[in-house]
Amino acid sequence: MSAHERVIYYLPGRGGRVDEGLGSALQSRGFTVYGRHLFGEFQRLKFSDQIQVIAMDLQQGFWNENSLVVANSFGAYLFLHAQTLLDPFPGKVLLLSPIIGATAAPGNGPRFSPPFADRLHQLVQAGELPIPTRCEIHVGEHDWQCQPDKIKLFGQLTGMPVLIVPEGGHLLSHSYVGQLLDGWLG
Repeated sequence: MSAHERVIYYLPGRGGRVDEGLGSALQSRGFTVYGRHLFGEFQRLKFSDQIQVIAMDLQQGFWNENSLVVANSFGAYLFLHAQTLLDPFPGKVLLLSPIIGATAAPGNGPRFSPPFADRLHQLVQAGELPIPTRCEIHVGEHDWQCQPDKIKLFGQLTGMPVLIVPEGGHLLSHSYVGQLLDGWLG
């Protein structure tokens, strides 16, 4: 990376690519996007190895106060778990629709339980989760996978500001995310 290159570290949702969707939106704003595709070889790694790889990525290429990280859905879950291996991340972090543990849709809807589903909650309750120095969370009002009430509590316990997006679901609208990126990236 050159000193003048605008770079960002991006972790997409499960099965996502860094060069599609939100990754493309970051590229269109003049950023070189680094990160991990969350499928294929990476997905076949044990969860503990996945978070180790992300922690190493951050330490080796993004460990300064000017670094930018965007993590979406399961990518945010991986980022937060990678934080457990590190000191608080010194850069600026944007978490979109972050998974923070097990969840279930209302009624008999789908259920989702990621590896170590209770770990983040336990660490936050104990005051032991390393919190990035500048991190904000955006979650849709109707997001069953992130459950806004749980995210609000998580934000209160960690000191991370949480914005609940009216009428939003797990996939926040392109217009909302576009405006958010334009402001957040400066």
